[in-house]
Amino acid sequence: MVPLQEGRDLMPRTLEGQITMEKTPSYFVTKEAPARISSMSKGTKLIVVVRDPVTRAISDYTQTLSKKPDIPTFESLTFKNRTTGLIDTSWSAIQIGIYAKHLENWLLYFPIGQILFVSGERLISDPAGELGRVQDFLGLKRIITDKHFYFNKTKGFPCLKKAEGSSKPHCLGKTKGRTHPDIDQEVVQRLRDFYRPFNMKFYQMTGQDFGWD
Repeated sequence: MVPLQEGRDLMPRTLEGQITMEKTPSYFVTKEAPARISSMSKGTKLIVVVRDPVTRAISDYTQTLSKKPDIPTFESLTFKNRTTGLIDTSWSAIQIGIYAKHLENWLLYFPIGQILFVSGERLISDPAGELGRVQDFLGLKRIITDKHFYFNKTKGFPCLKKAEGSSKPHCLGKTKGRTHPDIDQEVVQRLRDFYRPFNMKFYQMTGQDFGWD
């Protein structure tokens, strides 16, 4: 992770009326990040995109599998003990999805009103609606609407249309939309049971029901 002051120096200077954005997914789960960002700018607005933690874990594994085909199975990495069903929370693919735990750390430094939680599922089903919430949160005019998207059935994601006369529409890269491996449904159910209380706490903390249960 780039030190925040160095990261700030790498960003373009922000003029009046402009917003500078920086995207680093690891910040949300990095223990030191909230304090460091707060010390840099307490007024920073934070946007967190979350999805069903079970799906997120399988997607995480799929990404790793594409780079390291010889890694152990998802099932063997999920459990400390398969017989007892004890989940291995030290595995990052599992640990990242305990959103309530990570959010507690951020709320020590930022009020909940300064954080927008975006649903990964709704970004797919209603991209304009979720981006409308983002634009409102940032105090921007709603310029991005339904007319800017079309659904790509091959990838299973919406794609952003380009302006008239420009090149092809912009879709997510080849690393997105990969087919997930078949996972034993008993393992999926055990993971759902594991995450359920953490999800319920996350819903309460954010005031949003993401519908993962």
